[in-house]
Amino acid sequence: MTYPNFFDKAPVIRLRDPLAQLLGSAAEGIMDYHYVDAVRLAGHSCPTVAGAFLTARAALQALYPDTLPERGAICVRMPSAETDGTTGVVAQVLTLITGAAAQGGFKGIGQRFARNGLLSFATDAAHDGAVRFERLDTGAAVMVKFDAHKIPADESQRERMQAVIQNRETPEQQAEFARLWQERVRRILLEHADDSALLSIVHLS
Repeated sequence: MTYPNFFDKAPVIRLRDPLAQLLGSAAEGIMDYHYVDAVRLAGHSCPTVAGAFLTARAALQALYPDTLPERGAICVRMPSAETDGTTGVVAQVLTLITGAAAQGGFKGIGQRFARNGLLSFATDAAHDGAVRFERLDTGAAVMVKFDAHKIPADESQRERMQAVIQNRETPEQQAEFARLWQERVRRILLEHADDSALLSIVHLS
């Protein structure tokens, strides 16, 4: 897979998955998730995928300030219905990293390691776009909201976007559209990964 060089410079999320340790998938269950993993899952790189990746990172840092986060030990509550906007895409990335899955997820071994039912979707927008994360062991919870509008697209993208929507972009337009599209993603991941203007975090308990 050939991808932009900045993917490898993006923050890395390290965590421990007890199930992976039990099954011998990773030494001591420790695994690193890279931005390119989220891109492979989604099939593309965009501000939404980057934002979901950084949202998971911010939540895990807040919930586990002094230890490695534990995959599969976190409930995730999305702020709207799965079919609403990009909610489903964000949820898939959060499942990848946290292990939290909807009812179709892994049902566990005996009484341990179940991930199904740890991901849920709200039926309204009561939380103003913020995703709720809660540790199963301590009950500590945070709300994290990502706002991609803080890093706007290049003004010149409007015309190219219209051409793309209408399926009439030229090869030159497509190449410049892609370059500027990924430049915005690069800025989000490399220059604003810890920017409170983009990622707001509220501790609930």
